Amino acid sequence: MDFFNSDMMHTGFKIAGWAIVFGGLVYIPFRRSPTAAQAWILLFFFLPWVALPLYLIFGNARHPKWRRERITRLPAILERTIAEISHRSPTGVDVLKTRHRITARLVERIGHLPPVHGNEIDLDGDYNRVVDRIAADIDRAEHHAHLCFYILQDDEAGNRVLRALERASARGVKCRLLVDAVGSSIDRHRIRRRMKKAGVEMHLILPWRFLNGATRLDLRNHRKIVVVDGKIGWVGSQNMHRIEYEPKTFYRELMARVTGPVVLELQAIFVGDWFLETEEDIGSADILPHETTREAAVGSGTLLQVMPTGPDFPDTGVDVLFTDLIHTARRKIALATPYFVPNEELLNALSTAVAKGVDVDLFLTGTTNSLLIDLAQSSYYEDLLEAGVKVYLYRERFLHAKHLSIDEDIGIIGSSNMDRRSFELNSEVTLVAYDKGVVDKLRTIERDYRSKSRRLSLDDWRQRGLTRQIAENATRLISPLL
Repeated sequence: MDFFNSDMMHTGFKIAGWAIVFGGLVYIPFRRSPTAAQAWILLFFFLPWVALPLYLIFGNARHPKWRRERITRLPAILERTIAEISHRSPTGVDVLKTRHRITARLVERIGHLPPVHGNEIDLDGDYNRVVDRIAADIDRAEHHAHLCFYILQDDEAGNRVLRALERASARGVKCRLLVDAVGSSIDRHRIRRRMKKAGVEMHLILPWRFLNGATRLDLRNHRKIVVVDGKIGWVGSQNMHRIEYEPKTFYRELMARVTGPVVLELQAIFVGDWFLETEEDIGSADILPHETTREAAVGSGTLLQVMPTGPDFPDTGVDVLFTDLIHTARRKIALATPYFVPNEELLNALSTAVAKGVDVDLFLTGTTNSLLIDLAQSSYYEDLLEAGVKVYLYRERFLHAKHLSIDEDIGIIGSSNMDRRSFELNSEVTLVAYDKGVVDKLRTIERDYRSKSRRLSLDDWRQRGLTRQIAENATRLISPLL
């Protein structure tokens, strides 16, 4: 007992603390981006005993060994599906402008899926109507319905989709459902029992495991994908929960309903996600319907391309595409996102665009649903305003939509936020449209955002209190970890 009350214990505690600090200095820089490494080292230096368990749980952005082994087999699974897409649908690189060809090649290099002709796209930002339309599409399914959502809840919105799946399964349609185990943690077990009873195959994405084959809480599948009969697809920002997700917080979203060959690219992503959770390869020809001939599709419809990103595609992240597109802009950039905690490359690209004379609008939600993210996000406002970026804070609802428009002919709709979580940790899906009509629709949506937003001014923003500024600056130091 004398030992535990002596100075030796205090000395041993201090030595162990410094060992943690030096261990972090050696280990962390080789496994993180420079900015993330700096944030972690700072946390290790000031709070080593807090930093160590946090790093062990959240610090290493790698899947467990069993998952990495499946990821090594994923290209072979996707190769058959992608080959079938290429066989049935012509790629559209040759008809693009030179600078867009470069973008299309970058998107294909990242996500392995080509741009394809012969598509139709409909953008819909009406929350409840989207839920009803998805349920109606499932009600028309004849062969299969595949759904993947980060959040699916057993509430009035989620129930409309779940009931449609039950009806489809009852008439012999093959229904498969993937939901993220953390994002859908509230209702996942109740929904799984219900779907099992209805004959719907449902799996949780990366359920949390503590010991053997332990998984990470923060490596999540953030995608929102619906594929019906390989002919109709949905992709975008909207989860399947009621519009008032938090009390008095009503969500505004944007989803894209697509038909044509691009649906097969969404199908390929679902096939890959299903394999990673089940080791079952469902990529057979019967879920890839042949709609048009190659000759009929060339040059017709809207040219679209899908890009999956995340830890399952470890070469690079969606931020590379965003940054590259911003650099290519010549006249207009409009970006909408609920969470804006950019890396240095993206921040510099926006500032450079303004310096080149590009008009840049940034639409953000007025207040996020996380105090830390709200502080970290607002710490960038002064830099953006000084550079000449027009920052609009949306007031009517929680702006959860995620999209980007460049000049008159490239529009992006997807699940990715503008933060490290989407850039490095989450599995995301992005739809790229090389089409003036799509950009025109986005411009209409952006005008509506603008009419319902408060535009920040640099002078007004500088008047915020000192306490707020200190909190922002402190949070910004750890923003690479958020």
